[in-house]
Amino acid sequence: MLELKDISYRVEGADTNAKTEILKNVNLKIDDRFVAITGPNGSGKSTLAKIIAGIVTPTSGRIYFDGVDITNMSITDRAKMGISFAFQQPVKFKGITVKDLISLAAGEKITVAQACAYLSEVGLCAKEYINREVDGSLSGGELKRIEIAMINARGTKFSVFDEPEAGIDLWSFNNLIEVFKKMYERTKGSILIISHQERILDIADKVVVIADGTVAAYGTKEEILPELLSVSSGCRYTAAPKA
Repeated sequence: MLELKDISYRVEGADTNAKTEILKNVNLKIDDRFVAITGPNGSGKSTLAKIIAGIVTPTSGRIYFDGVDITNMSITDRAKMGISFAFQQPVKFKGITVKDLISLAAGEKITVAQACAYLSEVGLCAKEYINREVDGSLSGGELKRIEIAMINARGTKFSVFDEPEAGIDLWSFNNLIEVFKKMYERTKGSILIISHQERILDIADKVVVIADGTVAAYGTKEEILPELLSVSSGCRYTAAPKA
């Protein structure tokens, strides 16, 4: 279980001493199969995800994972404990092939067949990608799918995805839900997804709404989605692409 206690994050202005609060006393307990975080742009969702991964250190508050205080732990140590993070815009690794990257994620040298299986799940033709370098020659959507395949190969207890649908084409989006379901079947862990997409929110066991840096709502999709989808909710929300 991941627990956030009074998490706040402030940044100083570039030209002044004024501080801007990005997150304000966020308290959450995440122990469900699928948890979705949604809310307006600029509300602090991605910052919260980076704090969980260890990329950003909170100004105040504590983070606990399976009862262990990980607030000051590095990204590497959190990864060793079983926390994975997929960026909204995946990182490029020039000189490393797709197969090598998936092997690194899996923590062992995997076979071509195993790497191909992970790539196939995210809609990539293995023969075309297995020996390609993870560099600028790949599109954003391709990089995103490779990163999802990496997280799948890692099989960690807690996986965080920051808008996994960004840059994903229609075929991949339609299969993205199944990828997450299969991932859970392998790991039996928690999958935290930041998204505005209705179909992703609809598979969530719990939905968290972040607005103005605070938890505006937290509950089951039956409790949260009707209000979230109403005109008066004020949250930016987009429907899934249609075939």
